[in-house]
Amino acid sequence: MNSALGLAAARVAIGGVAVAAPDLGAKLFRLDPTANPQLPYMARLFGSREVVLGAATLLASGKTQRNLILAGVAVDLADTAAAVLAGEDGSVDRTTQVLLAVPAAAAVLAGLAGLRNRG
Repeated sequence: MNSALGLAAARVAIGGVAVAAPDLGAKLFRLDPTANPQLPYMARLFGSREVVLGAATLLASGKTQRNLILAGVAVDLADTAAAVLAGEDGSVDRTTQVLLAVPAAAAVLAGLAGLRNRG
C-alpha cells in the first residue's frame, strides 16, 4: 500500500479511538485526562477531524486525493510544531514532546513519500 494511503487508514483508526475512547486516546499521547477534564472533548475534536481527513483521502482519487494528502502533510507539520511548542512551554515533559513530535514528523515524511510514489 502507498505510504500516504496507509497513513490515511491510520488516521481513521487513531481518530476512531480518540472519538470512541477519548481517555484512552489521551493516555496513548501521554496526556492526563484526570488532571484536565476538558481533554476528552479536545480528543474528540481531534479524532473526528482525523477520521474525516483519512476517510476522504481513501475515498478520493486523482487530483482530489493528491490535495487531501497535501492537507494531511500540512496537518502533520502543524502537529509536529505543536509538539515542539508544548515541550518548550512546559505543557508536556521532554519525553512526551519527543513521543508526540517524532510520529508527527514521520507522518509528514510518509505523506510526502506517498505523494512521490503515487501511480
